Amino acid sequence: MSVLKLTQEVIELVEHAATHLKGSARRIFMAKVVHSLGPGGQRQAEEALGWNRQVIRKGQGELEQGPQTDNFCARGRKKAETYLPDLLTDIEAIVAPTSQADPTFKTTQLYTPLTAEAVWQRLRAEKGYGAEELPTRRTLNTKLNQLDFRLQKVAKTEPLKKIPETDAIFEQVHQVNRAADTTAGVLRLSLDAKARIKVGSFSRGGQSRQGLTAFDHDFEPETTLGLFGFFLPASAETFLFFTQSKVTADFMIDALERLWPTLQARFKPHTLVLNVDCGPENNSHRTQFIKRLVEFAHHHHLTLRLAYYPPYHSKYNPIERVWGILENHWKGELLDETDKILGLARTMTYKGIQPVVEWVETVYETGVRLTKKVMQQYEVMIERLPGLEKWFVDIPPCTA
Repeated sequence: MSVLKLTQEVIELVEHAATHLKGSARRIFMAKVVHSLGPGGQRQAEEALGWNRQVIRKGQGELEQGPQTDNFCARGRKKAETYLPDLLTDIEAIVAPTSQADPTFKTTQLYTPLTAEAVWQRLRAEKGYGAEELPTRRTLNTKLNQLDFRLQKVAKTEPLKKIPETDAIFEQVHQVNRAADTTAGVLRLSLDAKARIKVGSFSRGGQSRQGLTAFDHDFEPETTLGLFGFFLPASAETFLFFTQSKVTADFMIDALERLWPTLQARFKPHTLVLNVDCGPENNSHRTQFIKRLVEFAHHHHLTLRLAYYPPYHSKYNPIERVWGILENHWKGELLDETDKILGLARTMTYKGIQPVVEWVETVYETGVRLTKKVMQQYEVMIERLPGLEKWFVDIPPCTA
């Protein structure tokens, strides 16, 4: 058997061949070269070629038993969620209720007053994690950014005003929402009407993707569209209702009636929790809104629970995040046709889910309200939370 001699010419040839091979093929080639060197081949290859003996021995094993697949993913440190599979879900459950959408709708980021240290403490207190198993605060900060939560305080996210009841309202809203999300048979909906959409060749603050020219001021729009939506925080599903009419209290409850068969068939809830803003058409002293909700609860034999966010803090309502996604989705498009607006809304995705979009033809009358005497009959059918009567209302099903 002839033995390979490592002359300078052979060394250059072998090194050139080895550098053009990868993984198992390279290791097997190294093993064959060592075998050709005869006794002491590993030592010669290490000294002359700079090859690692451990790699050579692995190649010799592959030469006898067949190539092995490299598992690079198994190397190095694993992500924290590999060892704590519920970590990201638990972080989101803690941070999401206290986060708000960007009030300008220029970004899709969520802002939260909680620090990484506060999240670390609450993971221990509320989710039962041990101090030893939790990642560091720096890692938690990375996870928060990964979930698109921003911890820095930004001036544009600060509310204009704060009433004396604000903190108590937030505490009660969070309590109601947590109970709804963890109780079987209770479904939480976030609902809101978006600012009316002007149809025409307006820039909306974005850059055209097609290079088209747009007006930078809203001169006499062709028409305006109303938009009302429902958002299901538990499943991240969105239902949008467009109209040329005004989004009145009757419009809102009619939209809920249209959505109800879907909700009833899928979730079979006995209670609906509604996260609402204190808007002019849906505040708890809007007589037509309360009247229609009472009729809805009685007709469908279920409990309605209204949980309002504090005044000047509407951006904490979960559906506001959908409006931010929508604004960024059609930024740079000319919303000059109704069909185009509806089409863009259908192609938007929030957490990977496209919304269900409907067009409402009905024209609704504005200014519909009840007299004080008639409203008194409905007041006895509802229950207001003492001390926070304006913001928390329960409407039980009809017991008659």
